[in-house]
Amino acid sequence: MSRSTNQKLKILYVMQMLMDNTDEEHVMSMPEILAELKKRGIEAERKSVYDDIEKLKLFGLDILNRRSEPGGYYIASREFELPEVKLLVDAVQASKFITEKKSRELIKKIESLAGRYEAKELQNQVVVADRIKTMNESIYYNVDKIHSAISSNSKIRYKYCEWTTNKKLEAKKSGSYYVTSPWVLMWEDENYYLIAYDDLSNEMRHYRVDKMFSIEITKDRREGIEIYNNFDVAAFSRKTFGMFAGEEREIELRFDNNLIGVVIDRFGKSVHINMKEKNTFNIKVRVNISAQFYGWLAAFGSEVEIISPRSEAEKYTEYINGILRKYSRLK
Repeated sequence: MSRSTNQKLKILYVMQMLMDNTDEEHVMSMPEILAELKKRGIEAERKSVYDDIEKLKLFGLDILNRRSEPGGYYIASREFELPEVKLLVDAVQASKFITEKKSRELIKKIESLAGRYEAKELQNQVVVADRIKTMNESIYYNVDKIHSAISSNSKIRYKYCEWTTNKKLEAKKSGSYYVTSPWVLMWEDENYYLIAYDDLSNEMRHYRVDKMFSIEITKDRREGIEIYNNFDVAAFSRKTFGMFAGEEREIELRFDNNLIGVVIDRFGKSVHINMKEKNTFNIKVRVNISAQFYGWLAAFGSEVEIISPRSEAEKYTEYINGILRKYSRLK
């Protein structure tokens, strides 16, 4: 690279070294900046670097000059503050739909939003190994294709898989393609789901994106706009337990008062609380009745009770009795 080209890049090098190497606790003095420029083949005078820093400040960089020892220039604030970057790292780590390999790649890119010293602090919280992660490396291309299909108002076709006892994903429906109209992607239970209209059943259904393979965008226009316009994604999330489908019913539940936080976390602050007794409260909610819902109730033992309808209380009782029968041999 010629000397003149290096000189033209000088202001960019100054910006890069400040972004990479400084924060409120770490500064670069003018001699250090000049020395770093010299390593890049740039002979510079103090005045020209002062001018570059002023231009960078006008450009929008929050550069301050500390007068007290150790004195020097530093980036006082960034587009992403450290707590925000940590939040992004946590989200990537917690996401089961992101593979371990891709998690490490993404976290490395997220680290570039912070300075070198802050990146070291981020590394202290990075624990990807042994976390439950998907093994479908193509999920990013899946998400991209789904977004493209939604943008172009097109249906998609794909093979939908499930796990077998030999720990392999095998296509459902004997390998036949699913054809649905994609409407929205949602993140639930640490997984990515597609909400799509199925014209065979005339209803909205959800599919795990990491279990979708061989996705193709078709030339057919999407269907189900009327149903989607009346589809409440937030309500769907609240009433669906573990993203397992089931018959939707209105159900009245009685909880001990100490479970109020659990109820609000699950159903939101808008849920109506009926304080019929001193130590308990009742709620009426619409949920998809499934074994996963019963399992959620069972986790709270005697602190929750199905009040109505009676038929659902009886079904839940049979669910509990079925578990007990499994252990009857221990008597």
